[in-house]
Amino acid sequence: MIKRIKSSTPVYLSCTHTDMRKSINGLAAIVQGSFNLDPFEGAIFVFCNKNKDKIKVLQWDKDGFVLYYKRREKGRFCWPTLSNESTTVNVAKNDLNRLLDGLVMEQFIPHKQYTVI
Repeated sequence: MIKRIKSSTPVYLSCTHTDMRKSINGLAAIVQGSFNLDPFEGAIFVFCNKNKDKIKVLQWDKDGFVLYYKRREKGRFCWPTLSNESTTVNVAKNDLNRLLDGLVMEQFIPHKQYTVI
C-alpha cells in the first residue's frame, strides 16, 4: 500500500490505457502534455495498461518523483469504464486504495434506484 498520502492529496486516474514501458519522465510528460496538469504539484497520477493487469502510480515527493508499480498475477484491476471525453478523472484516496486492493471503487458503483409505493 502507498504510504504518506494525505487525504487532501488529489488523485487522478488516466482514462486511456498507457504504455507500461514508460518510466518517470514519460509519465510526467503525459501529465503535462495530455492532462494539462503540473506533475510537481504533489498530486497522484495513476496509469493502467490495456489488459488492466498493471498499474503505475506517479507522485512528486518534495525532492523527487516516486513511481509505484503493481502487477496482478491473476485477474485484472477493476478499472472504471469512463464514457466522458476527459483524459483524467479525479477520485478519492479511499477509491485508490480499493483499486490497488483489487476491489471495485465506490465512486463508480451506481446507486440503487428506489421507488415509493
